[in-house]
Amino acid sequence: MTRKIQVALLGLGEVGQDFAEMFLERIQEGGRPVEIAAVAHRHPDSPVALGFAQNGVPVFADAVEVAGLGERIDIIFDLTGNPEVRSRLRQALQASGNRHTVIAPEVVAQLLWLFFSDEDQAVERVGGYG
Repeated sequence: MTRKIQVALLGLGEVGQDFAEMFLERIQEGGRPVEIAAVAHRHPDSPVALGFAQNGVPVFADAVEVAGLGERIDIIFDLTGNPEVRSRLRQALQASGNRHTVIAPEVVAQLLWLFFSDEDQAVERVGGYG
């Protein structure tokens, strides 16, 4: 069996929540070897964050804390829209010597969104690319 790709989603606001829901739906529908292994949201008591917590997914209030999971995370989707978070996250990964985990740029999230969504303006939902 293929090892599951471990993904962290940072930022579960309006866009991040929609992305997470579509991502989960595609994983479950297709039986994909992907797992949402951690999420971060500044409001860990929000319904979406609590839903992840109830399913055993670690929820962090500070997105940068996800870096502490080390190489257990393969891909981090930063959907916070905050360049400071991205900078701090990169610094934390570098300081820990983690050369495994990648931070997916917004354009990758936008690409996935295009495949997930039937919306005409799907790209505009994640970062406004294009």
